Amino acid sequence: MNQQQAAQDWFCELRDRICAAFEELEDALTGPFNDMPPARFTRKTWDRDAAHDGDLSGGGGVMSIMHGRVFEKVGVNISAVHGVFSPEFRTKIPGAEEDGKYWAAGISLVAHMRNPLVPSVHMNTRHIVTTKSWFGGGMDLTPSILFEEDNAHFHGTLKNICDRFDPEYHAKFQKWCAEYFFLPHRNEERGIGGIFYDYIDSGDWEKDFAFTKDVGAGFLDAFIPLVQRRMNLDFTPEDKEKQLIKRGRYAEFNLLYDRGTTFGLKTGGNVEAILMSLPPEARWP
Repeated sequence: MNQQQAAQDWFCELRDRICAAFEELEDALTGPFNDMPPARFTRKTWDRDAAHDGDLSGGGGVMSIMHGRVFEKVGVNISAVHGVFSPEFRTKIPGAEEDGKYWAAGISLVAHMRNPLVPSVHMNTRHIVTTKSWFGGGMDLTPSILFEEDNAHFHGTLKNICDRFDPEYHAKFQKWCAEYFFLPHRNEERGIGGIFYDYIDSGDWEKDFAFTKDVGAGFLDAFIPLVQRRMNLDFTPEDKEKQLIKRGRYAEFNLLYDRGTTFGLKTGGNVEAILMSLPPEARWP
């Protein structure tokens, strides 16, 4: 099996693990919204518009979407696409400057929760090949109401993952996350951060792939306990208002600054999948 196929297969396996774990949470709810039936993911396959980049374009992906009683809206998307970057875009991608050719695969997840005491979360990992080859990804948490023990658990889990590979990874990737998920026009961070990394190419592909796999698998360890801790708690109208305002900030970042959104739109991706990250409801009071 070649490297690209191995990465693509892993993203599919991780998708299946996450969807199963999220459906188990839907079944386990006993608190607010328990009068609703537990939800299940529905999948929708999309094929890339081959005309976007000419004969060298292709690929597609699968959207897994659920609207439930724990997860108001969650998408777990996988894709694998290849083609040629436009002349103006290829200069921004390492290794694509000469001919613009690329291959990219990954998994992207965003969850917006019904209970405002449960934080929103984002995770993605990806493998990109031009004349160079690298991994990128990470995860970050966006609570509407901050609980310090949740903060400690989330960041502690990520540090443990990073430390298994390089003692400098966590501080470096945590800083990168804080700088990336920042809204300049608001002068505020999107949430409480996490880790973000890109262009990981140590020269040892297996090690870099193993790190990206551990980040993906570790997402469940970082996030599931937070949902279990908060999803059955009662909340106030004021809590819900805070959540809706925070979702507005989330939408602003994803539409204005998110590189994944730009990459998807610039390479002829599926618009529905690209904009999956937007919340189902938000407020700008």
